[in-house]
Amino acid sequence: MKRLITFCFFCLCMGLYAVAQQHSDFDVQQHYDKTETYITMRDGVRLFTSIYTPKDKSKTYPILLNRTPYTVAPYGKDKFKKSLGSFPEMMELGYIFVYQDVRGKWMSEGTFEDIRPTRTKDNKLPIDESTDTWDTIDWLVKNSKGNNGKVGMYGISYPGFYATAGLIGTHPALKAVSPQAPVTDWFIGDDFHHGGALFLADAFRFMYIFDAPRPKPITDLEGPKGFEFPGKDMYKFFMDNPTLSELKTKYLSHTVKFWDNLAKHSTLDTFWMNRTITHHLNAVKPAVMVVGGLYDAEDTYGAFETYRQIEKRNKKNNNILVMGPWFHGGWVRSDGDSFGDIRFGEKTSLTYQQAYEKPFFEYYLKGKGDFNPAEANIYFTGANRWEHFDQWPPKDVQESAFYLNADGSLSRNRKEGAAYLEYQSDPNKPVPSQDGIITSRTREYMIADQRFAATRPDVLLFETEALEEDLTLAGPVIADLQVSMTGTDADFIVKIIDVYPDTTTALPAKNDEVLMANYQMLVRGEVLRGKFRNSFSKPAPFVPNQVTAVTVNLPDVAHTFKKGHKLMVQIQHSWFPLVDRNPNQFMDIYQAKKEDYIKNTHRLYFDAQHASKLKFYTR
Repeated sequence: MKRLITFCFFCLCMGLYAVAQQHSDFDVQQHYDKTETYITMRDGVRLFTSIYTPKDKSKTYPILLNRTPYTVAPYGKDKFKKSLGSFPEMMELGYIFVYQDVRGKWMSEGTFEDIRPTRTKDNKLPIDESTDTWDTIDWLVKNSKGNNGKVGMYGISYPGFYATAGLIGTHPALKAVSPQAPVTDWFIGDDFHHGGALFLADAFRFMYIFDAPRPKPITDLEGPKGFEFPGKDMYKFFMDNPTLSELKTKYLSHTVKFWDNLAKHSTLDTFWMNRTITHHLNAVKPAVMVVGGLYDAEDTYGAFETYRQIEKRNKKNNNILVMGPWFHGGWVRSDGDSFGDIRFGEKTSLTYQQAYEKPFFEYYLKGKGDFNPAEANIYFTGANRWEHFDQWPPKDVQESAFYLNADGSLSRNRKEGAAYLEYQSDPNKPVPSQDGIITSRTREYMIADQRFAATRPDVLLFETEALEEDLTLAGPVIADLQVSMTGTDADFIVKIIDVYPDTTTALPAKNDEVLMANYQMLVRGEVLRGKFRNSFSKPAPFVPNQVTAVTVNLPDVAHTFKKGHKLMVQIQHSWFPLVDRNPNQFMDIYQAKKEDYIKNTHRLYFDAQHASKLKFYTR
């Protein structure tokens, strides 16, 4: 029955593909009127807002609100966006599209604050992003001509954070909200920190522009310019500027606040906890559709965690999850038929647009059609098919484990052998995060071939025999490692990899020179800064040469390792320049000097008392 439902679902979506591709010639200016206005918040600060209203006045329309720190450009009543909404068809369906510069950004007044804390009875903040949302919606439904009294919100990445904020103290007119790849937790797993480790390349380039001071309202033409590396090799640039304090002094003196906050708050303290918006997702009233990409380099964690917390904190909710094989925003920024070298065999983004986002807003804001999706709608790579569940992770999963063995094997039963493997990591020769010359942090690194790392002596490999039947992982993955080291700290990077057989007939998506035989497709990778192994709030040093348990939690996986493939685990201690280097000493890394970065001798253990293993859910 489940396969029949899936087949019918595909037939429905295939019938809609042609519809989705007929809208590239739509002229926004011919069909919409544009107004620009300032909406006054409860504390008197005015937020710049662009409103696009259909010229057809024969009926009323719902409002679709997008609040953004990335500019509502173009500015000027006679200058129009080329497209409205997340994808072209939405503007033809008829909505009042509203775009707003958030407080302190671009043309809005006030002071901007990154992931602004949510007000509570304890902190007694006068405003937050939820109150700004409430005040905006209240003004819109009272003053926008031709609206039907219903409002929806959506947003990808940082705008996804503002969409989530709308779920707190919700205005009664807000009926449907779709946080997409939402910024959720900048210390645990989104954007600039993963497992307490700084995502160096992203934080440096983003904050160079984003956190630059804005003493007065500015337009997109006046905005700050991006950082230009002195050469093309990003790996070399960060090695030539090896300390975080040096980067600050040389390149970030114009942008102070957030980078300084990173240094001041290097543990999970109240600064970060006050900014974790999922702590406040109680009494959620609107219909919610959380959307994310399984290969989103920025906010994979945010999508899963937002969905989880709404489920956990609301006994009665109307909350669904859609996760596809996409990069950051790929569900509306590509057709989703491939990513990197991997083909999926269908235009997964068009499936999403036609089967989920379009009917979601049409149903809840206009009362049109029918929208009865499953609770969790997940695309499984490897098998390359959509699956639909009444919860995530699915009910029918089984907890499984594979043991890491000294001979490099990965098996359901622990093998007898050497008690440990000993190897060395050197932060002055870090493992690169991508193959070749790293000119930028590509989005494709999330799914890329890992053979370039597999030959290094500081990367441990463990793999199964060729699988005799398909193996499907569905849900979180946990690496339980038993380790010791000569230093007092280290990073632990764990990568889950699908190894293609040497007889594969698979072809790369875009580069015919890539050989897929023995291809090592990254399915999931994550880092934990070792000193946070017990607590992100109270870091602790390692005792040199003492066996210690380290648990690395990886974001959820939805992948089928096909018969004949192998499951591989790679373990390493640097991932550069994606992640800043760990000096291998228990210290404040923001204060580290070049000479503080020292070699570390590691042992990974396998004996019965200290068995290292991988735990996951299979179906």
